Amino acid sequence: MTQKLDNLQAALEAVLGGRIKQFKRDRGEIAITVAAADWAEVATQLRDDSRLRFEQLIDLCGMDMSAYKDEPNDRARYVVVSHLLSVSLNWRLRVKVFAPDDDLPVVPSVTPIWSSANWFEREAFDLYGIIFEGHADLRRILTDYGFIGHPMRKDFPVSGHVEMRYDAETRRVVYQPVTIEPREITPRVIREDNYGGLQ
Repeated sequence: MTQKLDNLQAALEAVLGGRIKQFKRDRGEIAITVAAADWAEVATQLRDDSRLRFEQLIDLCGMDMSAYKDEPNDRARYVVVSHLLSVSLNWRLRVKVFAPDDDLPVVPSVTPIWSSANWFEREAFDLYGIIFEGHADLRRILTDYGFIGHPMRKDFPVSGHVEMRYDAETRRVVYQPVTIEPREITPRVIREDNYGGLQ
């Protein structure tokens, strides 16, 4: 396993060079970080270069790093994480791309490179609001048509903004402001003298 990772690391450094902003090798896996401006070109090289041959994009997801591990965030808020597989060379790679602007997160689309990215990019757009520049059909895929906001962002309220219900009088679905009242859940604590033999 170590020799295989050594070979992958050498191939990545030879092909991508200075475009690798961060390189991490941990728990038998390699993860690299590349700039958003370089992502489309790097993705093409990862797929086409004979030393790498990452033919398949296995997964692509968005992340909101605003409160990661309860530590202050000193970098971009939104990141796109892709998992790649080389079937012919039998190795895997994780690639992270941070969107440079927190107010309008934009990352190049890799759908022309790996067609499997289509659904994943739409999901990340819907849930996190990350815009994939060059995507042919970037629209919501999981939330309702009139949904406002992006539910996986850490600043989105858990109860949401509106709720949907069927109205029997009008015989249609209606939207209304959320009627859930926030409540404090306090666990019941048993406090008895000599409980469990303790003083």
